[in-house]
Amino acid sequence: MFIVDSHCHLDVLDYENLHKNVDDVLVKAKQRDVKHCLAIGVGIARFHQLQQMLGQREDISFSCGLHPLDIEEEIFDPVKLREIIALPEVVAVGEIGLDYYYSAENKQIQQEYFAEQINIAKEFSKPVIIHTRSAREDTIQILKAQQAERCGGVIHCFTENQWFAEQVLDLGFYISVSGIITFKNAEEIREVIRYVPLDRLLIETDSPYLAPVPYRGKQNQPAYVREVCEYVATLKGVSVEKLAAITTQNFSRLFGVNLPQ
Repeated sequence: MFIVDSHCHLDVLDYENLHKNVDDVLVKAKQRDVKHCLAIGVGIARFHQLQQMLGQREDISFSCGLHPLDIEEEIFDPVKLREIIALPEVVAVGEIGLDYYYSAENKQIQQEYFAEQINIAKEFSKPVIIHTRSAREDTIQILKAQQAERCGGVIHCFTENQWFAEQVLDLGFYISVSGIITFKNAEEIREVIRYVPLDRLLIETDSPYLAPVPYRGKQNQPAYVREVCEYVATLKGVSVEKLAAITTQNFSRLFGVNLPQ
């Protein structure tokens, strides 16, 4: 079985108490059939540190983008972002998007950077990885206005309603399921995921955040995407092996990464 963690922050895991190093993280993941990870770069300025830390590995792909919660700390540099996105190991622009829950005072600049990064993704024909929180309508409006269907992408850590799912599926986007799906209070999300076609689903940890049951409250890690895979398989009425194979195939199709089936 081959499982992909389609969204994790490998540079901020606990390497003092939980893991010896990145190799240790990946060994623990592979012991549970998690054999490929997409390492998310949430800042342009920090990307090369991430890359240097992880090195060149067949079992890790990269993304890079300016996260909406980082725009007060980092000046958006589209020239540097283009240089990074041009790298073959960088398979996506992200995570990018809108977050009005934690930062609603700078909506306009969030929207401008979001739109510009979608345009960069289209230039390089690479998909976008979308973060959206408390910004449902504006996220859809910008995706449509910028013709994001031309590059494609994924709504990571999906927590939206069925209307939102319908809108992004119509754009050809994928929907990624995190450990939140296992939480008791996530029935609305479960209902939406029951509706989403299997060929549009991805699974993720968003490590070190949002560890699934039974690890809730602990730091998340790529190995725990196995629990997400098992839970979603039950939710969709298919075997774990089938869900793993389909989501791996979906990942390969979206990000252009050749992986075993």
